[in-house]
Amino acid sequence: MQSINVGILGLGTVGGGTAEVLRRNADVITRRCARQVQVTMASVRDASKSRSCDCDGVTLTEDPYSIVNSDEIDIVVELIGGETLAKELVLMAIANGKHVVTANKALIAVHGNEIFAAADAKGVSVSYEAAVAGGISIIKNLREGFAGNQIQSIAGIINGTGNFILTEMRDKGRTFEDVLAEAQELGYAEADPTFDVEGIDAAHKLAILAAISFGTPLQFDDVYTEGISKLDLVDVDYAQELGYRIKHLGIAKKTDSGLELRVHPTLIPKKRLLANVNGVMNAILVKGDAVGNTLHYGAGAGAEPTASAVVADIIDVARTCNASSEFKVPALGFQPESIKSIATKAPSEFECAYYLRFIVSDVAGVMSKLSAEFAEQDISIEGITQKEPEKGQNTVSVIFITQKTVEGALDRAVSKVESLDLVHGSAVKLRVEHLD
Repeated sequence: MQSINVGILGLGTVGGGTAEVLRRNADVITRRCARQVQVTMASVRDASKSRSCDCDGVTLTEDPYSIVNSDEIDIVVELIGGETLAKELVLMAIANGKHVVTANKALIAVHGNEIFAAADAKGVSVSYEAAVAGGISIIKNLREGFAGNQIQSIAGIINGTGNFILTEMRDKGRTFEDVLAEAQELGYAEADPTFDVEGIDAAHKLAILAAISFGTPLQFDDVYTEGISKLDLVDVDYAQELGYRIKHLGIAKKTDSGLELRVHPTLIPKKRLLANVNGVMNAILVKGDAVGNTLHYGAGAGAEPTASAVVADIIDVARTCNASSEFKVPALGFQPESIKSIATKAPSEFECAYYLRFIVSDVAGVMSKLSAEFAEQDISIEGITQKEPEKGQNTVSVIFITQKTVEGALDRAVSKVESLDLVHGSAVKLRVEHLD
């Protein structure tokens, strides 16, 4: 029986989990791919440190280049993260004729087009299931399970840290800063949480999902990205009162006028399944023309959930490593020559409903003046709520929920409303998706 030798770059949380799953489930893995898969090398920062996984029979090295250059390694598993070193090592592995498995969403989102082209030219595979939503296997579902569909839209909670923060704010009335501090203590958020709370991590993942769904090149730079760090607890509460929950979504839609690629806080009706995904869990709603709506739910991070996806990729590569490229699933699910760019829409062209909150003087006639500005831009209002003034205050919060409209027209109306003497400060604007 042929053996497949695996070299892991980075034996941290996910790397250790991958080595452990491969060791623990060695028999079932062999039965599934008719090859013995074994980790024979792993790169670490400090080879003298004790490890959480069993490293018996594994050569540990502090030199990752020795793995990608080893004639004994068949599959290189890149789990060091980042872009610069990871990209260099992955391209070197490909040049040496090795298959690559990675969990690195930034690497794929930003450099995937170059990496996939290099792999195609060399006749090797690059697999990256673990780069999006941990153990959910959304990439396999999009590339294979829904291969007969035209994917129309995706809406996903694809960052567990942000979902944990929003869940705590809603359920316990805690501020963003308070929950973020706890998320860092629990290890859900990094010391520098920018990628999570400002939406960059989710934008990386959305770029990958969109390319697979619509047959386009990866286009991370075209994803509109808005985080949750400026979200006010009062809007979380008001949304709840109005029958919505706020989730930080990645949304990709294919329309007649181009692609909408956007990451931002979003109001969702409470009754929707996606609105009830809480804590650090991930979920992705996929709409296909044949299958309709499907929801994919599970752990988006963690040692073994992510390792589950990494090992599944290793098994796929082991099964097909000797097959011709024409018999393998393409990296983005479409044949490389059929990948076509589709123009992306600017934020002013987005189409959805909106939540708007204004602080206005508590005087007669203010509602009609605000409503007139929206009517002038042909924006229909779904509902208006005026809150009671706080004790001793002569201002009140007024909340509008619009019907679906074009964002450019909405922004023009908001700008005119903000210029009224009766309106104080800037409006809060949040998008609303009903996910029908």
